[in-house]
Amino acid sequence: MLYHAYQSQSDALHPLRTAARVTAATLGDGRLPLVDPAVTRPLRRLSAACEVFEAAQITHRRPAFGIESVRPGGDGAPVAVVEEATLVTPFATLRHFAKPALAQQADLPPQPKVLIAAPMSGHFATLLRDTIRVMLADHDVYVTDWHNARDVPLAAGRFGLDEYTQHLIDFMAAIGEGVHLMAICQPCVASLSAVSLMSEDGHPATPRSLTLMAGPIDCRISPTTVNALATGKPIEWFERNLISRVPWQHAGRGRRVYPGFLQLTAFMSMNRERHAEAFRRMYADLVAGETEKAAQIRTFYDEYFAVSDLPAEFYLETVQRVFQDYVLPQGKLRHRGRAVDPRAVRRTALLTVEGERDDICSPGQTLAAQDLCASLRPYMRTHYVQPGVGHYGVFSGKRWATQIYPLVRDTIHVSQ
Repeated sequence: MLYHAYQSQSDALHPLRTAARVTAATLGDGRLPLVDPAVTRPLRRLSAACEVFEAAQITHRRPAFGIESVRPGGDGAPVAVVEEATLVTPFATLRHFAKPALAQQADLPPQPKVLIAAPMSGHFATLLRDTIRVMLADHDVYVTDWHNARDVPLAAGRFGLDEYTQHLIDFMAAIGEGVHLMAICQPCVASLSAVSLMSEDGHPATPRSLTLMAGPIDCRISPTTVNALATGKPIEWFERNLISRVPWQHAGRGRRVYPGFLQLTAFMSMNRERHAEAFRRMYADLVAGETEKAAQIRTFYDEYFAVSDLPAEFYLETVQRVFQDYVLPQGKLRHRGRAVDPRAVRRTALLTVEGERDDICSPGQTLAAQDLCASLRPYMRTHYVQPGVGHYGVFSGKRWATQIYPLVRDTIHVSQ
């Protein structure tokens, strides 16, 4: 019923948002060929109000990555970046950011192949745009581009934590030998699980390095507000109150999902006043004619409000196994009935990265992977805490690019 109520509200507001978009486009920034400020000022305010109203809406469309070129080595001549779908399943696309011009230069050594495991947490993989752009300078980059669950037909079957882990294994197999795996936040558990299984099997595509960034390996350590919310109710409460069926208007009609708009609401409630202030500032900038400043806010929220529904199985299993039962650090995690043992990891270099001010995945939770991979020799393990950054600063922004990325790059290149 919750999703249907949301859909009904969205449908009801659609004509108003269309009218607001047309009005804002017609008035522009209010600078019409009128000389009387008493006339232009109200028009500018109306235009600004319409644009803010139209911008403050949830969408379910994946934004474009928009990475058209990159400078190899960070300072070389720009080369074009071409997106390719290497492997497609009902739930994800293994997306390759190819650089054909670079690949044709026989005198250059091939760049290391890196699979970035994007979180399935209510947003699209485009949220890692900055991560990918930085990595592309020195690496051949692939990403797990997860599909919106509301667009996946019921006939495609279930998608839980086991299916996520299997996707990582299958994607690395498709990329081939010599791949490196880099997990951002939530998929750190599935990534360590995948590498453990592949290591135990002697899989030829077992990654040469594993980078875990701000991920909940052991949520018993310094629990955050997010951890408290996950443990404050039994799993039955989450299933009863947060899981809905996709309405009939969409391809995944009838599929049980954790709606992306609920996850967005939860995130925004943690910083409600900051988001309200951003839209007030956007309105003021538009009225003042500061269109570039307003555009920066609009660009951020176009991405932030693009939500993706999670399959119910994946959401509930993640909450229960990772945040409530701590099955990985307690040695109880199983993949399709098979025990997962990180001690099987012996030839994959491990880098764990945390943010000093991370209030989503606190310092120590990702570090726990170092102890779990007990068979790794000391020289194959590295841990780093970035001073002065929160959760998103670990994989985006200036400190990611200038302080964290060089460590990631060096770990990968040394492990080639």
